Amino acid sequence: MISINDAWTHPDLPWLSDLVAQHQSIIDRRLSHGDLKRWSEALQSIPKINADSATLGRAVGLDRIPDDSEQQLEHALRGLMPWRKGPFKFGPIEVDTEWRSDLKWDRLHTKINLAHHRVLDVGSGSGYHLWRMLEAGALEVLGIDPSVLFHCQFAAIKSLLGHPKAASLPVTLEEFDAGILDFDTVFSMGVLYHRKDPINHLEQLKRWIKPGGQLILETLVVDGDETTCLVPPDRYARMNNVWFLPSVAALSRWLQRVGFVSIECLDVSVTTTEEQRKTDWMQFESFEHAIDPNNDVLTIEGLQRPTRAALRAELPQT
Repeated sequence: MISINDAWTHPDLPWLSDLVAQHQSIIDRRLSHGDLKRWSEALQSIPKINADSATLGRAVGLDRIPDDSEQQLEHALRGLMPWRKGPFKFGPIEVDTEWRSDLKWDRLHTKINLAHHRVLDVGSGSGYHLWRMLEAGALEVLGIDPSVLFHCQFAAIKSLLGHPKAASLPVTLEEFDAGILDFDTVFSMGVLYHRKDPINHLEQLKRWIKPGGQLILETLVVDGDETTCLVPPDRYARMNNVWFLPSVAALSRWLQRVGFVSIECLDVSVTTTEEQRKTDWMQFESFEHAIDPNNDVLTIEGLQRPTRAALRAELPQT
């Protein structure tokens, strides 16, 4: 029977049990969420399905499922809505998530090396990119994210896939303490602009990267030079928790000041409704409601339309 605890257990990750014990009080506090009972019932109703056809490709999931399990599985997965990051597919069941996270991965994966890496993904959500990291050659992957629902979703996918070497913890980066554990690659995608102190966020990310390791940083940016940084006066694209949007040049300078080297911009892309939109699996308002209906180069607040940049940076060997 699947439970949320499946998200942070794995017999083939010897460091994981100590890491869970280190964060147990935080985990217990998160598990007091009022909706956990309902989500747990959805997890428990997922039918047992052979994972022989598991795929970690564009639509993570199972190529085929028994016909007699389709209705029960879809009902269980819909019990874990809304689904934000994906896509996932189980036989004929297509979990059409709000974000087409595969499009972001398309822009990155050919430009980074994850072979034989231990990877940390900060703000991992339901874990879609964790599976793509394993597909790209990572040996073991860990996600951290405070959302209890995301960990229920991750536990569901992980169990259906046959428990690949992945785990996630319901903690924030500020709460995370890996002890002596470090990582070859740390990802932070879609997190920096939610932080009131972006430099401190970069310092915390750096803390868990081994010498010679790499950071993959993806965030909202604006046009400009090394001195440009937008601080929205109130909301940005209807989000009330957006604080600092630097230019790519300014972000590169921040990384350099923190101690990273070999900084390179991997991609700059304008967000579209192809990549983020309302779906049958995420029925709340989405990106289309954040853009000025009379001028689509601006947000509804009159600011530059959301543009996302991905940068790669290394820590020196010593």
